[in-house]
Amino acid sequence: MQRITCLERDDWRETAAQCGFVFHTIDGERYWDERAYYGFTLDEIERGIETPTGEIDAMCLELAGRVIGDEHSLRRLKIPEAFWGLIAESWERDDHSLYGRLDLKFDGKGPAKLLEYNADTPTSIFEAAVFQWTWLEQAIERRMIPSRADQFNSIHERLIAAWREIGAGRHVHLTGITANEEDAGTLAYLEDTARQAGLSTRLLDIEEIGWLDEPGGFVDLDDADITLAFKLYPWEWMFHDAFGAKLKDAPTRWIEPPWKAVLSNKGILPLLWEMFPNHPNLLPAFFEDDPRAAELGSSYVRKPLLSREGANVTLVSGGMPLDEQAGPYGAEGFVRQALSSLPNFSGFYPVIGSWLVNHEPCGLSIREDESPITGNRSRFLPHAIL
Repeated sequence: MQRITCLERDDWRETAAQCGFVFHTIDGERYWDERAYYGFTLDEIERGIETPTGEIDAMCLELAGRVIGDEHSLRRLKIPEAFWGLIAESWERDDHSLYGRLDLKFDGKGPAKLLEYNADTPTSIFEAAVFQWTWLEQAIERRMIPSRADQFNSIHERLIAAWREIGAGRHVHLTGITANEEDAGTLAYLEDTARQAGLSTRLLDIEEIGWLDEPGGFVDLDDADITLAFKLYPWEWMFHDAFGAKLKDAPTRWIEPPWKAVLSNKGILPLLWEMFPNHPNLLPAFFEDDPRAAELGSSYVRKPLLSREGANVTLVSGGMPLDEQAGPYGAEGFVRQALSSLPNFSGFYPVIGSWLVNHEPCGLSIREDESPITGNRSRFLPHAIL
């Protein structure tokens, strides 16, 4: 694994605009950055990232099956009791999962380590599936990178295949906070893949979803039933929204499904460590109120159960804060995970985002920052297999 500086395409912004990649720059700062890329060997991709990703996902599914039927574990995850039945029914029906992203520490020297699982509402999929592939093709064509270069990236094809399995010919509503450019771009891309798979679609803001008492169910602005919905909106927010109490009474099938509320919770990190102690792809982790958290000593990462984009994460080294991010989370409780420093490439700290579509590892994205905490402003860099 290496970080390689390279020329950027002089027309990449125009190319981004043509692709609908409007959030490539955020508040005047680069989000997409192709002035460098990360190079991997095929062995690093296949054995170092792809295989562990599949193993971690399998462990997570085994954990979900155990947690969903265990009241003590659900309480530890702070999942409201009113929704336990909704989650259990979703799991028992084997409701489809479309996608997810594991965030991994990987340096090419030791085994990949799970940092967290973005199981419910992962973003950065458009830039991973489409724009970095466009970069690869054009960079080879323009001799900016070696002609033999390849990329671990079948995300787009896997998404279309997964939508077909969910049901070609069905209608799906896609919803989220459409005023957010990144969320709107992600929804538009996933809508396009659903259409390519033969589904009819409608995009609407989460606040445009209504409720009809008779016969009882969620509807769109035309009072059409929402029978299948993709949501880029977290389950923990839905549980507490005004219509949250109606979720268990609605016939709507959701993507991601309610059982993903278990795996999107950082409380799975200590639960995985309990279930699979000393697994080479896991880091020691404990709930903060667990006396065993003392085993981590004075160096650890403190994470809220439900935070996003690095918010309220603190790196503690030798009992002192090494780095921390502010945010609105933490009332739900914290976990502590062993401090395992990200690789440092000339002052840049990359995190590997390893994508799963329909539980198949199929691509990766890389976010890097000058801070060892990956946040909302961390840059996206492309990758290549050399």
